[in-house]
Amino acid sequence: MIVSEKQNNDIMKRFTLIALLMSITLMSTSLFGQITERELPEEWSNLVKGGRFMDRFLPMKGSNLSSDTWGASYVKPRLIDNGIEDRIWSYWGGNIVKDDDGLYHLMVCGWLESSPKGHMEWPNSYVFNTVSDNPTGPFKQHNLIGKGHNPEVYRLNDNRYVLYVIGGRYLSDNLSDNWEYGQFEFDARDRPIIEGLSNLSFAKREDGSFVMVCRGGGIWVSRDGLSTYNQITDKSVYPDVDGEFEDPVIWKDHIQYHMIVNDWLGRIAWYLRSKDGVNWVVDPGQAYAPGIAVHSDGHVEDWFKFERIKMLQDDYGRAIQANFAVIDSLKHEDKPFDNYSSKNIGIPLNPGVLLTITDKKPITAKTKQINLKIHAEEGFDPQADIDISSLRFGASSAVNFGGGCRVMKTEDDGSDLIVTFDGNGNGVDSDEFAPKLIGKYTNGDMLYGYARLPYVDYIEPVLSTRAPNFIKTEKGVNCLIEVENFGQVASANTTMSIEGVDDNGKTELIASGKVKALQPYEKTELSLSTKFDPSSRNFKNYMVTRYNTGKKKIGNETFSVEL
Repeated sequence: MIVSEKQNNDIMKRFTLIALLMSITLMSTSLFGQITERELPEEWSNLVKGGRFMDRFLPMKGSNLSSDTWGASYVKPRLIDNGIEDRIWSYWGGNIVKDDDGLYHLMVCGWLESSPKGHMEWPNSYVFNTVSDNPTGPFKQHNLIGKGHNPEVYRLNDNRYVLYVIGGRYLSDNLSDNWEYGQFEFDARDRPIIEGLSNLSFAKREDGSFVMVCRGGGIWVSRDGLSTYNQITDKSVYPDVDGEFEDPVIWKDHIQYHMIVNDWLGRIAWYLRSKDGVNWVVDPGQAYAPGIAVHSDGHVEDWFKFERIKMLQDDYGRAIQANFAVIDSLKHEDKPFDNYSSKNIGIPLNPGVLLTITDKKPITAKTKQINLKIHAEEGFDPQADIDISSLRFGASSAVNFGGGCRVMKTEDDGSDLIVTFDGNGNGVDSDEFAPKLIGKYTNGDMLYGYARLPYVDYIEPVLSTRAPNFIKTEKGVNCLIEVENFGQVASANTTMSIEGVDDNGKTELIASGKVKALQPYEKTELSLSTKFDPSSRNFKNYMVTRYNTGKKKIGNETFSVEL
């Protein structure tokens, strides 16, 4: 390949900057948009195709391939009609919603490319409503909504739209105009707010309530998506690894909740799944990484950074496109009136196939066979389009690494296909809530899907307490503690214990009592008698543990004594 002098200069400049950046990483993380090398888990090298979320990215769409545009050489030629870009504005993150007329609205933020601070003008972003007749663009500005950064729009049960921006939100009954600025109310509920309330992302639950994740990985719930968001976790749900996390995105489909969070320093994105949006498991493999912006002919738009991922979902809630803010240089190197800038792009995703487990009995290690229905969809014939011998089904922990059940036989069921798997090696245990299918289509492309287990309750009560409060009385001390059900169904009678935890992790029982059954969003306050005198012990934390009637632990929360 012959490299021009300009291309060579661009490349040398890029790698010189990267080398300089890595040399000062340990000095300060606030000076530049730095990177560091994270060591990937060794077992990730054993993942099969379809084991990583990153395997779901499909070739980019667009028809206008051009080199006559801004940008470093490694992002040219590119599809300038994918997403949104121009020479006037530097665009950044945002998500897409489809209106009732079938038009796609990308709520995206941006600032003038000519701003004296260059990319560092982002705190003064504007939010634009941009419109296209297809999800990949090109999107064109329709109207300016107002000031704001990192927008995410969602629709309430009453059909109004909420547009979140850092530090506030807009509200309107339509996407095109009449946006009214206001503030969310947040109740930390006696918990420290993990890394502050920024970079929020939201997912709608079945009853119209919303679950939210903040930048630091705390989980919050609002009864209707507009009323107070209540923090219900006392620690981050992110992977327990070294990482500088930001840009979480959460979404829900017909099977489960999903989350992706980015380690901006290590440029590693992690993928998590959840049955209820509160308790999460981490799946192996990178969720995304530089190099995923690939054309159908294999050409790569090699953007330096991918941030602010947002998902476009289909009628089943499946993610069908990821939108990213991308930049072609280090952020501090993007100056006014230069050749560097940023834009928003859309990359299609493999949505996965629709699956139903037809068996009703729990799947265990002793299960002899599993019957799985693969549903036909527009453009997909499971009876003709699947390489049957490639299919593996079972727990993700097995299937992602090439394990799982093998096919015994198949049977047509109308337009659908029923596949019977040998139950051996399914890997499903009592914690499993969404077993996975991995295989290939007859054309060699990756096939995957998740299924619900018919015997699992996917909507459960979510009990959460506030910190205990001790009141001295004439007869001793009362421990007052509030319990609220943030779930969508009623809770059963439970018991609860309150323990003090010292600096060495040693616990001491303070009080215990019974919690009555609570309806969704109902709360109660318990007054428990105790001989405990708060001034007599040097506890570091209070730990509140809940048990069901069978004395099985169903949850615990920890509160700082200082609170």
